[in-house]
Amino acid sequence: MSSADKPSHFLQNILAEDIAKGRVDSIVTRFPPEPNGYLHIGHAKSICLNFGLAREFGGICHLRFDDTNPLKEDQEYVDAIMKDVRWLGFEWSDEVRFTSDYFEQLFDWALHLIKSGKAYVCELSADEAREHRGTLTEPGRNSPWRDRPVKQSLERFAAMRAGEMAEGSATLRARIDMAHGNINMRDPVLYRIRHAHHHRTGDAWKIYPSYDYAHGQGDAIEGVTHSICTLEFQDHRPLYEWFIENLPVPSRPHQYEFARLNLNYTVTSKRKLKMLVDSGIVDGWDDPRMPTIAGMRRRGYSAAALRSFCDLIGVTKADSVVDVGMLEYAVRDDLDKNAPRAMCVLQPLKVVLTNFADNLALEAGNHPQRPELGTRAVSFSGEIWIDAEDFREEANKHFKRLVLGKRVRLRHAFVIEADEAIKNDSGEVIEVRARIIEGTLGENPADGISPKGVIQWVDAATAVPCRVMNYDDRLFLDANPGSGGTDFLDQLNPDSLQTIDTALVEAGLADAPAGSIFQFERIGYFCRDNRAGGLVFNRTIGLRDGQGKTSS
Repeated sequence: MSSADKPSHFLQNILAEDIAKGRVDSIVTRFPPEPNGYLHIGHAKSICLNFGLAREFGGICHLRFDDTNPLKEDQEYVDAIMKDVRWLGFEWSDEVRFTSDYFEQLFDWALHLIKSGKAYVCELSADEAREHRGTLTEPGRNSPWRDRPVKQSLERFAAMRAGEMAEGSATLRARIDMAHGNINMRDPVLYRIRHAHHHRTGDAWKIYPSYDYAHGQGDAIEGVTHSICTLEFQDHRPLYEWFIENLPVPSRPHQYEFARLNLNYTVTSKRKLKMLVDSGIVDGWDDPRMPTIAGMRRRGYSAAALRSFCDLIGVTKADSVVDVGMLEYAVRDDLDKNAPRAMCVLQPLKVVLTNFADNLALEAGNHPQRPELGTRAVSFSGEIWIDAEDFREEANKHFKRLVLGKRVRLRHAFVIEADEAIKNDSGEVIEVRARIIEGTLGENPADGISPKGVIQWVDAATAVPCRVMNYDDRLFLDANPGSGGTDFLDQLNPDSLQTIDTALVEAGLADAPAGSIFQFERIGYFCRDNRAGGLVFNRTIGLRDGQGKTSS
């Protein structure tokens, strides 16, 4: 299906209508992450949507960091987020923006609200404010500070900014309606006191705006036409509009909501992801088991696969849980089409070819359906390694690999027949003696006795040792980690990583660039690690569902 044939979603229809009816001259969207962690798969959907809509309609998309909480933010997260956006294939308009760029303007607009009687300094404690707020079924109660004189609020707000008041001793609140049916409209907080160092503004500010206050005004300053948020902000939209209506902002953006990405067997809460990192359960934010964009990149997921996945799941207004199998399908489909092939053995078993003493350079195609990807030379000599699980002394007819007295084809090479198994004192097979069947390089045996299957191998003289990080497809055993009051940490998959130090790969992979992805034939897809030292390959995904296991 071409892009022109794909059904449009509701946001595309809204933007098309706004342009057609002249409500906007051009489209301006924004992606506003908080720099308090790494981006995850849910953010990938938002990135593809905001940047994708701007691209589709000939508009622009801003990258604006919502850096209003200095207690949790760090430059490391800023740099990682910028890298992720670009890696996904998008570029923001002009310079990167920060809410902290607008701190002075936001402060002036707060003064405007105070002077117009629409904001006041409240000195209730956090617990007292919660008690006054009411519930979903009961109205709130006015703060005793709600009707303090404007002059007094201005003085106290100035003292808050000057750092003369302790953290938690006061907030600036909008004066709206404590009996409002929408709890977000019950005199929400605009500013809190934070005596904390900010990664951009240093110690210049002692007060920081709330997200609800800063978000819409940042949109208005930047001329955003369509402020696209996830559904949890739907109940915040009346407040977004209240600020726009009651402040002298330079433009009037509108907020729209879509369903966030909920993926089973996955945790996307930044708080929980940070717990995994801080506790050492995973190896950092970019651990290949993490649902972060950095983790998926390190694991070998391509940007094209993530964009394809975001297209597959679509854009709706209804919350739902997406099966992680859809993500795996997108990844597997992309790698099947694009990943060059190579050979690897995980648990090596030596095979001595008793009737072959030459050293050949065989030609192997890099992809069976894409001749344009070329070929590679594969060394072949009288001693090779195969996977131990590909040999049995005896087996039933369903075992399509090497068996004593039976034949099997070596991928890209000859048909061989196993004659003898050499064992150690413990009775374990440590070597197999076999013969090549002459005339079978690329040909079937002349005697008509065909091999039962095909196995991978590497040349004993030239194979290169490597470490394989065999990641399972699931970090969690439960489809909904943490549901039903359980601790999500109790549902971790104890076998999410198995390290294999015995693996051997073709000599040509010794110089594979970090991040290169290969299909290890008959095993799965693997990516050279972009951070670890030495030759390390991370398992990206199996060849098919069920981790590509071959039936014996």
